[in-house]
Amino acid sequence: MNTVVVGAQWGDEGKGKIIDILSKGADYVVRYQGGNNAGHTVIKECGEFVLHLIPSGIFHPKTICVIGNGVVVDPAALMEEVESLEKKGFRVRGRLFVSERAHLIFPYHKQMDCLRESKKGFLKIGTTGRGIGPSYGDKAYRTGIRIADLYDEKVFREKLQLAVSEKNEIFEKIYNQPPSDFNKIYADYRVWAKKLAPYVCDTALLLWEAHAKKKSILFEGAQGTHLDVDHGTYPFVTSSYVTAGGAAVGTGMPPSNINNVIGVVKAYTTRVGEGPFPTEFDSRLMEEIREKGKEFGATTGRPRRCGWFDSVLVRYSCRVNGIKEIAVTKLDVLDDLKEIKICIGYRHRGKLYTNFPASLSVQKEGKPVYETHRGWLQDTTQIKKFNNLPGNAKKYLKRLSGLLAVPITVLSVGSHENQTIFIPLKKR
Repeated sequence: MNTVVVGAQWGDEGKGKIIDILSKGADYVVRYQGGNNAGHTVIKECGEFVLHLIPSGIFHPKTICVIGNGVVVDPAALMEEVESLEKKGFRVRGRLFVSERAHLIFPYHKQMDCLRESKKGFLKIGTTGRGIGPSYGDKAYRTGIRIADLYDEKVFREKLQLAVSEKNEIFEKIYNQPPSDFNKIYADYRVWAKKLAPYVCDTALLLWEAHAKKKSILFEGAQGTHLDVDHGTYPFVTSSYVTAGGAAVGTGMPPSNINNVIGVVKAYTTRVGEGPFPTEFDSRLMEEIREKGKEFGATTGRPRRCGWFDSVLVRYSCRVNGIKEIAVTKLDVLDDLKEIKICIGYRHRGKLYTNFPASLSVQKEGKPVYETHRGWLQDTTQIKKFNNLPGNAKKYLKRLSGLLAVPITVLSVGSHENQTIFIPLKKR
C-alpha cells in the first residue's frame, strides 16, 4: 500500500504526529516537496523533535527515509539535522537517501528571498526567508543547480559562476546591496558535496525497486493544500506542488502506484504568514486558542493566526487531492468552548459561494456563513475510544465528515502518540 499524507488546510495541521504513527507500518517514508521552510513536530518519550527536511519516519529504526527530487535542499540545514538526530541516538546514515536530481539552495537565494519580500508592499507573502522560492524560481528558469552537479567539478563551477554573476547584477543594480562571494560559495559547497555524498542516489530508482518488491511507501507532504502554488490562495502560497499529485512529480513514483490519500486537518483552522483567512477569530478568542493549542510556527516560532473550521476550504482540498480518509487533530483544544462554529459558505456582494473561489477579492472580502454547534465542555485528552467521546464532540465530528463527504478515521486529542483514537468503519 502506497499512501500520501497531505495537509488539507494551510499547513501546521499536525501531520508530523500522524506520519510518525503511520510510519510504523511503512517500509519507506518519502518527502516530495518544499524545503526547510516546513517543520514537522514529533513528540517521543525521549523528547520533542522538529524536523525540517528529514521525513518523520526516521524515528523508526527499520524505516528508510527519502528526500525526493521535488524538494529543494539547503545542505547546511540538512547536515545540521542529521548531526542533531545522530547525537540523540538515531541512526541516519544508511537509512536516509537524497535525490541527486533535487535542486540546491544557495546563500544568494536566501538574500534574494529577503530582499524581494521587503519590496512587495501590499503583496508581502510572509516567507521564512530561507531561499525556497528563489531556488524554485531558478529551477523554473532552468538555471538551477542540482545535487548531481556538485559531483561534476567543471559543470558545477560553470553553473555557479553564471548564477552568482546574474544575482550580483540584481543585488547591486536593483537593490543596492553588496555582491555574493563566488569563491567562498564554491569552496563551501565543495565541502558540502563530500558530506552529502553518502546519502545521494537515484531515489526514483530506489522507490521503483521498493514498489516492485511490494514495500509499503508513505509519501509525506509539507505545508498544506492551500499553500500549493497552483491550488492555494495564490500569491500567498509556497513555491511547490503540495497536493497529492506532487508526490508523483516530486519523487518519480507513477500516480498509478499510489493507492490512498489521507488528508490531515485541525478541528479548527490556522495559518502562518500573510494572506486571506475568512474564518479568523477575533483577538480574544485568537489568544485563547493560540495559547491552549501552542500555535506557534515549528520553523519560525511565529504566532499562528487561528479561526473556525472552514469546510469550504477543506472540501476543495478533498477534491483536488482525492482524499479518501481524514485525520482530525487537536480536538481537545476546543474542549472549553460553549459554542463552536463551522463555515459552510462565503457571502460576497450578494452572492453565496459554497465552492472555494479562485478570486483573491472573494477570499479576502467574503463573509463566512456559519453553522453554530454546542460545545461539549469536557476534557477529551484521556479518551481512547470514539464511543466514549462527549455526545456533542461526536456530533461535531460527524458533521465535519458529512460536509466533506469523507470519513474520519484518525482523531488526535493531544500531542502524544497515545492520545490518538482510530475510528473503525462502523463508527464513522
